[in-house]
Amino acid sequence: MAATRPDKHLRADAERNRQRIIAAARRIFADEGLGVSMRHIAQCAEVGEPTLRRRFPTKADLVAAVFEDKARAYADAAAKALTEPDAWHGFTTYVESVAGMQLGDRGFTEVLTMTFPRSIRLERERRRAYENIGMLIARAKAAGALREDFTPEDIILVLIAHAGIVAGGGDIAGKLSPRLIAYLLQAFAAPGTAPLPAAPTMTETYRALLRMHGDDRGAETS
Repeated sequence: MAATRPDKHLRADAERNRQRIIAAARRIFADEGLGVSMRHIAQCAEVGEPTLRRRFPTKADLVAAVFEDKARAYADAAAKALTEPDAWHGFTTYVESVAGMQLGDRGFTEVLTMTFPRSIRLERERRRAYENIGMLIARAKAAGALREDFTPEDIILVLIAHAGIVAGGGDIAGKLSPRLIAYLLQAFAAPGTAPLPAAPTMTETYRALLRMHGDDRGAETS
């Protein structure tokens, strides 16, 4: 029994370090986005960078651990919106919810553009979110409430536009955000005042988001 105590102690220390790293990364990503270095995160967590790297070999591993709950909430928001009796209210509530998530976390939009091949759970939540969003859009169109030329990529367009509020709004971002979202929702309502230009493909949209965040490779950065 005595021989097992050091192992238990080491495991407890390792778990405490892991939680400190995740907590520090969550704060930093929310405030500054995902561009911060692993060294800076280690310093804020008060652990050595080698300790951080043992737990999370790449930034993608750390980001996946930090944002798994947020990805689940993102998918859940769309699922909840599908239960609303009024299809338009469900759609608008979802857009407002996503804007609120983005407003409170600068790293949120960036995570939605990344791929996490080693994080099965996070990728599963993102796929679930995309499927729910597609159903939400189809439902609102079938009700005659959402303009017919709206596409799932337009949700990303909302996130891109709203990212400017999050990044540059400062103390009044909370006031600017609902006004921008209200303008956009009015533009999305059927039938629309004029035809829209052709929507970009999902691949084009994804690449534009990566360029916006200064990364042409996705989440595989260190």
